[in-house]
Amino acid sequence: MSYSAAIDGLHSLAGELVTKPGAPRRKFRLEEMRILLAELGDPQLRFPSVLIAGTNGKGSTSATLASILAAAGYKVGLYTSPHLIRINERVRILRPRAHGLGDELRPQTVEEIADDDFAARYFQVDEAVSKLVVDGRLPDHSSFFEAMTALAFLHFAAEKVDIAVLEVGMGGRLDATNVVEPLVAVITDISLDHTEWLGSTIDAIAREKAGILRPNGVMVTLPQLREANEALGEIAVAMGVRGVNAADYIPAPDAARDSIGNRYPVWVMGEAVEIDSPLAGQHQQRNVALAIAAAAELRNNHGYNLSAADIVRGVKETRWPGRLELFPGNGKRADILLDVAHNPAGAWALRSAVSWLADAQPARPKTLVFGCLRDKAIADMAQILFPLFDKVVVTPVDSPRSASAEDVLAAAASTGMNAQAARDSSDALVWALEGTPANGLVVVAGSVYLVGSIRGLLTNAAGGAQ
Repeated sequence: MSYSAAIDGLHSLAGELVTKPGAPRRKFRLEEMRILLAELGDPQLRFPSVLIAGTNGKGSTSATLASILAAAGYKVGLYTSPHLIRINERVRILRPRAHGLGDELRPQTVEEIADDDFAARYFQVDEAVSKLVVDGRLPDHSSFFEAMTALAFLHFAAEKVDIAVLEVGMGGRLDATNVVEPLVAVITDISLDHTEWLGSTIDAIAREKAGILRPNGVMVTLPQLREANEALGEIAVAMGVRGVNAADYIPAPDAARDSIGNRYPVWVMGEAVEIDSPLAGQHQQRNVALAIAAAAELRNNHGYNLSAADIVRGVKETRWPGRLELFPGNGKRADILLDVAHNPAGAWALRSAVSWLADAQPARPKTLVFGCLRDKAIADMAQILFPLFDKVVVTPVDSPRSASAEDVLAAAASTGMNAQAARDSSDALVWALEGTPANGLVVVAGSVYLVGSIRGLLTNAAGGAQ
């Protein structure tokens, strides 16, 4: 049973969010996920976990928290989605630094699931699903995300992780990850996204996200939109959930060392420390604060041995590419900035960063490469981003849910921008670089799939990941 066969089998399950005309929309039921996991021996019950939901920032928060825990000496499972380049990225093990001379110079290791392990876990899941379907205990084969989540749980159980940090895929209440009993539930910023599945209002979406809360459990969050605050507060009170406000770990407005980087002082566990996060953009300060608050909660009430120094080191060692990630041109070509902004809230965060760069270099030519999924708020993102740029190149993304070039061009026209349509992401990058001088900036945004494709081209050209 080869890795390539496992990938083919998993990809055959993709498209659970694509509804064909005239066909009923797929219904997700946690009971089916529980049946599958019971057949697999309930691997999700063999490790403690933290569950992280939200619209924006949940991946950054997950990666930062996992890094903090690894810096404190714990073996950590990290499950995130989607991936940028290889599907193995979704299932990672963070191992603490080895003890010995020069520990302060030796970072933790981050390992994607090996191809052989991926194949073994996938076929274990596939065999269980097939048996359950034949026995009539499941009505149909599990979805891509359900199978992927079961695979991750099997791997974390086999690796005997000390704790797993799990990013919710979509929503919360019916998400396949929501079968664990988390020590802590974290809810990041909530905005409008996946409205056809989660509801058309902030209140409705917040209630779906609040589905990860447990009676008498713990919720780590930050003050945000009023409708989200009210929905989360109402549900938390009704369930006896204890709230942890991460606002104490957000720096004062004038404390950051610069407008796009993230070096600033805060108080952590009674100590004044300097946070130095590699995640750029002021919006990341909220995600780092959530991760610190979750780590402090694990220390204070769940027996995890964490220090302020562990938090500082873990934040600094966080690796989460594709988020305001800069590939310098070094004078030979334009700089390239990658960001997975895929909804209006993400577009506003990217706009803030690009505006700061524009203020620093007012005459710098700027080109946007943009592609997104058709179920995204294309017109809204166009209005937010497109006017910042001298040129826009649009491209389809590698997904059955990709928006058409015609739809994105129409959104561009509504902003007064005469955009170009490329055949694919590779052509789009070539066109953008050819049309942007070496002192310019090319920004790639709109979809994780697009950023992953472009990042793959850039890292292959450079001979490895940056």
